[in-house]
Amino acid sequence: MTSPYDTMPAVPEFAVRSADVTDGAPLPVAHFAAMSGAAGAEDRSPQLSWGGFPAATRSFVVTMYDPDAPTPSGFWHWAVADIAADVTSLDAGAGTPGDGGLPDGAFHVSNDVRATAYVGAAPPPGTGKHRYYIAVNALDVPSVTALGITPDSTPAALSFFILQHTLARAVLVPWAGE
Repeated sequence: MTSPYDTMPAVPEFAVRSADVTDGAPLPVAHFAAMSGAAGAEDRSPQLSWGGFPAATRSFVVTMYDPDAPTPSGFWHWAVADIAADVTSLDAGAGTPGDGGLPDGAFHVSNDVRATAYVGAAPPPGTGKHRYYIAVNALDVPSVTALGITPDSTPAALSFFILQHTLARAVLVPWAGE
């Protein structure tokens, strides 16, 4: 299977780590959608920390995308924009709406269920293994609002408009499903 980033212009990589998820390993159940019915599912966004990004970075965008969802366009679970360049981590649960978990100035962009929050994994039975691309994008702009992005935008629009402003990217890919 290919990465959804394979069709995009190549950019340098930097490091992203998580106390909660491991690249190439199963996604822990706490990060599943409560609606999935999985025992222990909490819709809790994972802790993330990153470093080694270009010095010219002016902000970050974090997304979580499932290219294996049974739709022609995959499924966007999470998008956070306007994370300041001096912020290098998000706490576990930062994707919960109204809890003040996002850094000052950062905001959620509506996901594919139109919630401005993190929605966890919920791979439908019989659809196989799903990969969850958790990406941290280092941008050359201080705010995506100058690009027309608001909380009501879609993660697909966000990804399109940051394409020419992405200096580097860090990716973790846990998985869930059969």
